[in-house]
Amino acid sequence: MSASQRWLCCVKYLMFVFNLIFWLGGCGLFGVGVWLSFTQAEFSSLPVSFPSLSAANLLLVAGGVTMVTGFLGCLGALKEQRCLLMTFFVILLLLVLTEVTLTLVLHIFRKELDTHAQDELKKGMFDEGLRKSWDNVQKMFKCCGVTNKTDWYLVTNGTLPSSCCSVRTEQCDDGWSEPCYQKARQWLLDNIPSVLMFGVCISIIQILALVFSLLMYCQIMCAEKYLD
Repeated sequence: MSASQRWLCCVKYLMFVFNLIFWLGGCGLFGVGVWLSFTQAEFSSLPVSFPSLSAANLLLVAGGVTMVTGFLGCLGALKEQRCLLMTFFVILLLLVLTEVTLTLVLHIFRKELDTHAQDELKKGMFDEGLRKSWDNVQKMFKCCGVTNKTDWYLVTNGTLPSSCCSVRTEQCDDGWSEPCYQKARQWLLDNIPSVLMFGVCISIIQILALVFSLLMYCQIMCAEKYLD
């Protein structure tokens, strides 16, 4: 076996291993998304602006795309096909650029997004069909209203729903003072560090997979020219 063939074989198996880890990472992200969806099922009918529910949807999409991309990379490495490798490289590059763009957008416009989310949730308070979901949220987080318990005054003519009180009564006079949006947001922030660390590891693997796929593509092209 020539030196170039040995190098190609080494790159091939390294790329396969990195893509296998990448695929498993996608499974992990998808699993966290499913877990978050089930634990937050009580308010699944609320607008997508609700912080934890939005995070669940984001993880489900990211995990699904990562799994498909990882599988494509593994297949391209094993088959040693330039077409598959280039397709994998382009998809992964677009995925990385999308992740970077989303991170920057969320960071730059976080205040505007928070305001928009709160406005959407306040509009949802007027929907009778969402009242049960709001009751579940307020009982779960021991909170009242979106930004303040007075948010309910416009909806229920100066009164509070019974779910705003620790003891269930027909009329709640003094509900929980903490707002639901901040409580849910804090719950998400408390549970996000491990997911962020996982995301950083996946990002490193993504960059390595990009490098190895490009190296393998170049090696296959050189080998084909040598055989010709």
